[in-house]
Amino acid sequence: MSDNSGKYIWHNGQMVPWEEAKVHVLVHALHYGSSVFEGIRAYKTPDGTKIFRLTDHLKRLYNSAKIYSIVIPYTLDVLVESCKEVVLSNKLTADVYIRPIAFRGLGGIGLAPKSDHPVEVAIAAIAWEPYLGTESLEQGVDVCISSWQRVSPNTIPTGAKAGGNYLSSTLISTEANRLGFAEGIALTTDGTVSEGAGENIFIVQDDILITPPSSESILTGITRDTVINISKKLNIPLKEQSITREALYLADEVFFTGTAAEITPIRSIDRITIGDGSRGSVTRMLQKEFFGLFTLETADEHGWLEDIDKKNN
Repeated sequence: MSDNSGKYIWHNGQMVPWEEAKVHVLVHALHYGSSVFEGIRAYKTPDGTKIFRLTDHLKRLYNSAKIYSIVIPYTLDVLVESCKEVVLSNKLTADVYIRPIAFRGLGGIGLAPKSDHPVEVAIAAIAWEPYLGTESLEQGVDVCISSWQRVSPNTIPTGAKAGGNYLSSTLISTEANRLGFAEGIALTTDGTVSEGAGENIFIVQDDILITPPSSESILTGITRDTVINISKKLNIPLKEQSITREALYLADEVFFTGTAAEITPIRSIDRITIGDGSRGSVTRMLQKEFFGLFTLETADEHGWLEDIDKKNN
């Protein structure tokens, strides 16, 4: 068991020891990627541990399941409370990563599952370090354009956060790491910018924030939505529009967003320096407002911070 693993996992309605959370080797999801999942963060705040946008994440889980005709056998309220229970059971209070997953279980290995094919649900929680490195939030990361493109629309639904979809992300990220970069950026089949392997992307050009629209084969991220809302609050002009590859190189600032990546500046792409190579002023402003939610310096106007259990914090 790794150092950051927990002691308990919620599996099919029960809290079980970490080592006992097991599935059969013939579960449908293991062979065909028929799973949907979320990555959710909990932060330690002056008012106790809070889960960030828990309900929004779980709503997306149900939407992903609907796209793939996976019927989750628990209500949203049950999964909300179970996520909180997992964090409490593992005595995690800061820098927590929560992973709920629903997947087709054992019920035949044919490609097309029957309507009564069992669906299992599990929720794990672990301690989590900065995804792209401890210095990345301030110093930024070096990334590359991947040789692997995102899938075209109407092939695999990129609007679903599904296990099988992430084989594309694995190729992109593995290639980038092999070439000495922290992460890779994928283009669409039309050659415009899509997203990172597991992150959405924004550029800043002449003080205008620009991000690819959902039609560019992206997963519309929860953190992406958070940044869009923050930009409106800060009166930063924002456009959702296609971005060319060369526009990345010429941007004043570029940054990733994601539950794991949070708001991570990009200092170079394909070894071409972005701006002056340091974290830009707009990125810094957005980070301050975002991380201020967890120090309570930023007002939680949208109710994004959800209590775990005040009695246990």
